[in-house]
Amino acid sequence: MSLYLDYNATAPLCEQAKKVMIEGMDWSGNASSVHHFGRQVRQKIEEARQNIGDFFQVKAGDVIFTSGATEANHLSLCGFEGRVIVSAIEHDSIDQARPDREVCPVGPKGTIDLNALEVLLQSQEGPVLVSIMAANNETGTIQPIKEVVALARKYNAFVHCDAVQAIGRIPLLWNGIDLFSVSAHKLGGPQGVGALIMRTDMPLKAQLRGGGQERSFRSGTENFLGILGFAAAVMAIKEQNWNFVKTLRDRLESQLKDQCSDVIFLGHEAPRLPNTAVIAMKGVKSATQVMNFDLAGIAISAGSACSSGKVKRSRVLAAMGIAEELAACSVRVSLGPTSSEELIDRFVDVWLNIYERAQAK
Repeated sequence: MSLYLDYNATAPLCEQAKKVMIEGMDWSGNASSVHHFGRQVRQKIEEARQNIGDFFQVKAGDVIFTSGATEANHLSLCGFEGRVIVSAIEHDSIDQARPDREVCPVGPKGTIDLNALEVLLQSQEGPVLVSIMAANNETGTIQPIKEVVALARKYNAFVHCDAVQAIGRIPLLWNGIDLFSVSAHKLGGPQGVGALIMRTDMPLKAQLRGGGQERSFRSGTENFLGILGFAAAVMAIKEQNWNFVKTLRDRLESQLKDQCSDVIFLGHEAPRLPNTAVIAMKGVKSATQVMNFDLAGIAISAGSACSSGKVKRSRVLAAMGIAEELAACSVRVSLGPTSSEELIDRFVDVWLNIYERAQAK
């Protein structure tokens, strides 16, 4: 039985990606070389680019390969010359990319305050880029991207979207989004590769210069095996059943609610990803819960897993107005296509055991 419940941190490598990457290990050549070995590798990369472009309904040339979503986010924000507006719950790679970024608050449900965004846009001077994630990595809260795009267009602003957590899990409409970031390992692809999808010909300044690869937006030898696995994982998305995943998440929350009146679910009132639950266990620190679940063979998280393994106060929950003592006792559970009813039942048993032991002290 799979005991992995940390899909928002990374998804297990899917079989399709594993297969093409192993096959790719027999290929030699640098895609920038002009001899036939290099040309063969270049052809494979361009086929992968085309497949990814087709999936997102963009031209192949709109796909700029990067080392992951963090780099794609930095290319978007740091490469843009003008004002940058971000929400208060963005991933650290957005929040920390531009020290001069302007922050738009969110409401208690974790969705962006559209009135506050309009006020920021009204004070526009020169080019403006609005960067809003499609869905939050900690709470799973889905953002009103359609409304964000409408506001941005009203004030002639560009829109960037960190789409990492949403792709494959919920339907997305790309109309009006100029740039969006993708990470392969959240989709079942390998770690260390991603892309910036650039639907508008924007004058971004390259952050990595030297070789001229990726239309000169991102110099450096392409991650050939990673790109192969990335494209395979994107194509495999069509076979995943996230409606079933939602039934498992709902089963988990229902069982906990029925068996423990003290359980608290954070952010559950807003539209969420079908796989994500944030659960607070009063009086038991997040790190203690994570360690106890790990000892029981179940992998969960205390929040974002992109901060060098540290457990620290959540900016996201603080921005939502969640009290610190409650946020400090919360954990994130994120399911995936390999999850099962047996795993959910096991999680509930372990959660109740941890809670009961804490109450007995």
